[in-house]
Amino acid sequence: MLSALFRRNRATTTPVPDGLPVLDAEDTPDTPGARDAAAWTAGRRDALRELVAEHGALTVRGLGLRTPAGVESVLRQVAERPAPEREAFAARDRHADGVYSSSAWPPTQPMCMHHELSYAVECPGLMLFACLEPPVEGGATAVADAIAVLHALPAELVDRFAQEGWLLDRAYNEGIGATLGQSFGTDDRGEVEAYCRAHAIDWSWQPDGSLRTRQHRPAVVRHPVSGRRCWFNQIAFLNEWTMAPEVREFLVEEYGPDGLPFNTRYGDGDPVPPDVVEQINKTYEAHTVRRSWQRGDLMLVDNIRTAHSREAYRGPRNIVVAMADPVRPGLPGPQVGREAA
Repeated sequence: MLSALFRRNRATTTPVPDGLPVLDAEDTPDTPGARDAAAWTAGRRDALRELVAEHGALTVRGLGLRTPAGVESVLRQVAERPAPEREAFAARDRHADGVYSSSAWPPTQPMCMHHELSYAVECPGLMLFACLEPPVEGGATAVADAIAVLHALPAELVDRFAQEGWLLDRAYNEGIGATLGQSFGTDDRGEVEAYCRAHAIDWSWQPDGSLRTRQHRPAVVRHPVSGRRCWFNQIAFLNEWTMAPEVREFLVEEYGPDGLPFNTRYGDGDPVPPDVVEQINKTYEAHTVRRSWQRGDLMLVDNIRTAHSREAYRGPRNIVVAMADPVRPGLPGPQVGREAA
């Protein structure tokens, strides 16, 4: 149900066929031109959160966001608390607590659908994306409903992952992906091992001093508020078969098949075959909603209910990412991080 505020101001929300609302802040009585974006957001906090809970995501236009500091001020009004990023798979610049640049990722390579940090014990429950500068072409932050995706996937595929969970293998190699410091917040071996032990991650140091890790996570979780089952993972996105063929071939040649920066498996350790990865990505595509960025746009996303992606783009693109309201979706049975034999 829409809040009383939006019942009184129905003209402020634009109904769209895909069911995801767009709110134009300039159509409200106190536009951000008269009051700053943080104050405007504070006055509508409950209504915004209600819309996100109902639809999974919401776009706000006309806020006039121009700087990371402005995004941080909005985050502090709409969220309970910021969520720090740990276990990043790509480098980011940190602007403030919970506020970051977009992941360093080639503009020509899309980032497929995923839930932020779904491989971590604790992940953000709420994501904010703010457009400070839109690209010339492409670059949408698209979304997909995880409940709809779960029901659309083949039952046998869902059942196996629901029963077994999934494995994420990572190799921290110099020059590719996030460094130890960027991912764990430290280069100290003892502190890295302590983090792994506390977050159910198996680890092994290689002869060259690099680190490899493995973690077992659930693929299907219940939403912490609605209780509905969601397809919540990065099985396809972080799998070797989602990589562009030339990228995969280069990485295998450079680091070996076991040295890829990331790869995913079934919970029992079996490889995930290309046809399963393709099926997951096709299902995401069938449920994808795209909107082109406009300067100053804000998107709020329920990170458990809604997956997001970043499409390839041309020209400059400055999207600030904010993470908030950390939650623990749960682990598939007792897990303790340990040093691999």
